[in-house]
Amino acid sequence: MSPASTGASSTLGAASPVITPSSDTRLTPGGPGYRRMSFALFLAGVATFALLYSTQALLPLISDDFGVAASEASWTVAAATGGLALFVLPMSALSERFGRRTVMTASLAVAVAVGLLVPFAPSIGALVALRAVQGAALAGLPASAQAYLAEEVRPRALVTAIGLFVAGNSVGGMSGRVITGWVAQMWGWRASVGVIGVIAVGCAVAFRLLLPAPRHFKAGSLHPRVLLGTVRTHLSDPLLRRLYAIGALFMTVFGGVYTVIGYRLTGAPFGLPQGIVGSIFLVYLVGTVSASTAGRLVGRLGRRGALYLAGGTTTAGLLLSLAASLPLVLLGLVLITAGFFAGHAVASSAVSKTATQGRAQASALYQSAYYIGSSVGSTVGALAFHANGWTGTVSVGLLAVLGVVTITVLGSRAARVAARPVAAH
Repeated sequence: MSPASTGASSTLGAASPVITPSSDTRLTPGGPGYRRMSFALFLAGVATFALLYSTQALLPLISDDFGVAASEASWTVAAATGGLALFVLPMSALSERFGRRTVMTASLAVAVAVGLLVPFAPSIGALVALRAVQGAALAGLPASAQAYLAEEVRPRALVTAIGLFVAGNSVGGMSGRVITGWVAQMWGWRASVGVIGVIAVGCAVAFRLLLPAPRHFKAGSLHPRVLLGTVRTHLSDPLLRRLYAIGALFMTVFGGVYTVIGYRLTGAPFGLPQGIVGSIFLVYLVGTVSASTAGRLVGRLGRRGALYLAGGTTTAGLLLSLAASLPLVLLGLVLITAGFFAGHAVASSAVSKTATQGRAQASALYQSAYYIGSSVGSTVGALAFHANGWTGTVSVGLLAVLGVVTITVLGSRAARVAARPVAAH
């Protein structure tokens, strides 16, 4: 690959050349390869979230099958997201050395293979262990996908491109839960997770066939000292630290709400059947829209304004969900979903734009924080539900949103302080 094709200087140590629109070979909406790339990563997002949360809508059935409480069954979700959180950084390092597409393909292949074993888990312990391995395998997807986009897509289209990937996440999460709900009602939870595994096989094959070969990737080092130095640099950046915390807190809300909602809707006063509860997750379509329009939202309100709006929308949804009326609960879920996916798309795209070096590691740290938030949310949300019912779960969510708003306010103040010396000159 020539230096010109990668955007690198042909002279060692020389400054990078100025890339003009005519010489920039990165992908852009309407250009060749962009649609294939978008659809491939959309399918990767579908497979990732469908596999990662395949047991979430089935927790009441898993509790009944193995004779365990909600807090124990919730570990089938927390183990998967925890495995992803622990392995996303090492996987991102592998993608720096061996390439984004290679690591994403291998990750999907392993996760799909494990997914086909999950229906045969003989005990809750075995199921949790398989889910942890599956989450660790999926760790190669999120950070590598964001790094791929940051390298292969023009900056002005980056928020939209990442929004489409996040939209794939929402479609995967929605379709996985809807499908598992109805299949489980007829044939049980084991058949449901088996169907998700088969669907993920199709997504993985199509992803590999459609994703364009990277044109701007440059291999990095796998040396631990280099990796630790890159991580230290990212963690020393105040803006990146705030974005990581925001991602974790938004996911704490989302993980808690959607882990527990099945127990609430199948119990009194609603008493809904499993198939109907699974269909509740159709509200993920709202997340698909809010994530894919995050770029326009940032353009109108700025990053902080978009985060305030996402936090306010999520808060309104949490409060509405406290009602004993099913329509109000559903409206609350719509608002929670819209706010979460908008906030996630804004924060994750800001990470990709802020990090100019070690993008995979920057994205990996975000994803690690994000999925730690999911594990914390699903576990603490289930414990709060066991102790105080739905009010307890909502209280956990409100505290997390308060954290998002507080961090965003502190970021605004820090930006004003940083701008004062410039204004003085």
